[in-house]
Amino acid sequence: MMLVIPAQIYDQINDKCTEGLALALASNEDGAIMEFQWCNKAFTKITGYAVSEVIGQRGTILIGPDLGQDIHLYIIEKLMNWENFSTKALNNRKNGEVYWQRMSWIHLSDTETGDHWWLCSIIEEENEQAKSDKPEVEEPTTSDQESYARVFDKVQRLEKENTRLHQLAKSVAKDANEDALTGLSNRRHFEVEVKTWIENLKTRGTEFAVLYIDLDRFKFVNDTLGHEAGDRLLVSVANMLREMTCKTDLVARLGGDEFVILKPLGKSALNISSLADEIVRRTRETFTCDGKSTSCSASVGVAIAKAGMEDPEQIVADSDEALYHAKSQGKGRWSFFTEEMHANSIAVKQLASDLLLACERREFLPYFQPLIDAKSGNIIGAEMLVRWAHPTKGILPPIAFLDTAANMGILNRVDQIIFACLHGAMSRLDQAGANLPRVAVNVSAARLADPTFIHDIKSSGIDPRRLTVEILESVYLEQMGEVFRWTIDELDELGVTIALDDFGTGHASIRGLLEIRPDILKIDRHFIQPVVQEASTRPLVASIIEIGKGLGMRVVAEGVESEEHAQLVSDMGCDYLQGYYFGKPMSEDNLRKRLIETGGNLWTGRSLENDPIKDRGIGQAC
Repeated sequence: MMLVIPAQIYDQINDKCTEGLALALASNEDGAIMEFQWCNKAFTKITGYAVSEVIGQRGTILIGPDLGQDIHLYIIEKLMNWENFSTKALNNRKNGEVYWQRMSWIHLSDTETGDHWWLCSIIEEENEQAKSDKPEVEEPTTSDQESYARVFDKVQRLEKENTRLHQLAKSVAKDANEDALTGLSNRRHFEVEVKTWIENLKTRGTEFAVLYIDLDRFKFVNDTLGHEAGDRLLVSVANMLREMTCKTDLVARLGGDEFVILKPLGKSALNISSLADEIVRRTRETFTCDGKSTSCSASVGVAIAKAGMEDPEQIVADSDEALYHAKSQGKGRWSFFTEEMHANSIAVKQLASDLLLACERREFLPYFQPLIDAKSGNIIGAEMLVRWAHPTKGILPPIAFLDTAANMGILNRVDQIIFACLHGAMSRLDQAGANLPRVAVNVSAARLADPTFIHDIKSSGIDPRRLTVEILESVYLEQMGEVFRWTIDELDELGVTIALDDFGTGHASIRGLLEIRPDILKIDRHFIQPVVQEASTRPLVASIIEIGKGLGMRVVAEGVESEEHAQLVSDMGCDYLQGYYFGKPMSEDNLRKRLIETGGNLWTGRSLENDPIKDRGIGQAC
């Protein structure tokens, strides 16, 4: 039986414990960056700092002026490397009083949140150096003079070592605050400085702007010209930002191709917009490396920290939101943070929170859109489309949440839920006598590059021979790598059918077809929809069908919305038909009822013999 310790016992530990204890929350990137979150009464008594003076402060408040620089550097090194350690040295209380102190640091970690903590222990110890009265002054003997010479020489060596350590400390401090490649402030220094700027805003009303900068085509430069060229570009951009800013501004490289500027607002915001304009204009200029020219535009997000604003700590996130908006509008431009963006940001955060709950509650379910055999009109399968049964908003389509789920990295969890639901749905349909031969699922680029995808299929219980994996053309063109190739081979070995979705929308379709050689080719609906009214579009569709047939693939026409559509594309040679004409995406219950009522025959085709539609040019298109 577990005994609950009374609160008053905890209070007595805090009051009577003679060892000074404090807990500090550390940065995930650097163990030397921390903020104290708690301390006991002994800690305040030994150090001389009140609780309110400790909470929220960095560990540097424990570094007194009399603490040796060698000990200081030793402490920094151990903290940065997350090592437990202990020191014994002279240090200072808050009032400057010197005392002997044993200080220990123990690294703790929270397995649930991933947060890192330090437990700091301080014990005051007696001075162990001998205490004696000052001796009388006597004339030194020869041996005394030799002894003094040795002592003097040792003092000189110690002074030189102290100077060296002082210079090393300055160098360490500089390196800790400076980006090694560009010489700008690094993320660590920026995070410290922005807190100071925010504090000045609160106490003195010193308003400022944050300009968040991201290079739009940096990956392209790295991939085409090499990483050395990428580094040169980053240095060039850093030098450009130095030229365009003032000494009172802070310019930092946060990492990769991300930069940020803190700039005092001054009397007008026009200088901020002018700076953003200039950054966008200058980064469009040609960049040359080893005789090869390229361009690399930049997007900029701007936010203003104003006196009296409700949440100034949000200012960097606001500028990042404005940057995201600039990129979504076409890149190579700057955008100012607005309340609408703020509302969108809150909505996205709420959506992310709801999605996590949805995963826990397993609120995702499969909907089905029939796939019809063009000759018999029988259902040969259905495309599974995920839906979210939101507790307050009802059934939501994938466009409402899948992008956010992908950005959160939880698509695999959504897939696992859907696969489990899909297995149950297929089993129930089989038991009800509703014949559904196959089910097709769309697969994202991230999931194809995720080795656990194959495991999820195997563990779902679904017969792989009744499963079709649909790959977007844009996905396989971008992701053709070893993991992708391995995934395709594994699917093939399992007996899963591969379908290429939205064919014709990519930029290297034929190459992709030859490399993947899917079983099924799905022609994008944007090609199918106009073929009834616009005869000029039919030769292109006929050519796509011919390519697929020539490579031994079955061809699906997507977006079939009328009888004319169905007749026309089936006579052009499409094997399967899909579209609203045969049914919109429907729930499992509705699909079961439809299949039982129709016996699986969802379309009765008719011949085009003596049909006026034939005169519209179908024969010529074929």
